[in-house]
Amino acid sequence: MIRLDHGTDELTEVHDINVTPFIDVMLVLLIIFMVAAPLATVDVPIDLPSSTAQPQQRPPKPVYITIKADGSIAIGEDSMPRDSLAGALAAATHGDKEQRLFVRGDKAVPYEYVMQVMNVLRDAGYFKLALVGKESRDAK
Repeated sequence: MIRLDHGTDELTEVHDINVTPFIDVMLVLLIIFMVAAPLATVDVPIDLPSSTAQPQQRPPKPVYITIKADGSIAIGEDSMPRDSLAGALAAATHGDKEQRLFVRGDKAVPYEYVMQVMNVLRDAGYFKLALVGKESRDAK
């Protein structure tokens, strides 16, 4: 006589956590974020001259450096070449390199040219610069 003993019908509990699916999901998410991160830094069209910031109090005699649409530079009302900007600033600020300078640039001026003018100001020792923009009526 043959007897087949299959034991009890109860299933034993497994106390181990299967982490393989968890690791697979994490790797897929990592790949998705690695691909999506560079795509999130695309060029966004912006309009630099307008601002919704609250207007700040102006000093009694501000020094304005204006970059006109044709690329010419003016301190106050006086136009000058970029070469003589540092000397004219020393005269306008009476040698005070801690005075805040207000840089205004026309909308048509290339950003590279504005950076070149700011480099000239930095090389001359003027580090306190403020960019002036057109006030927007939609201030939040």
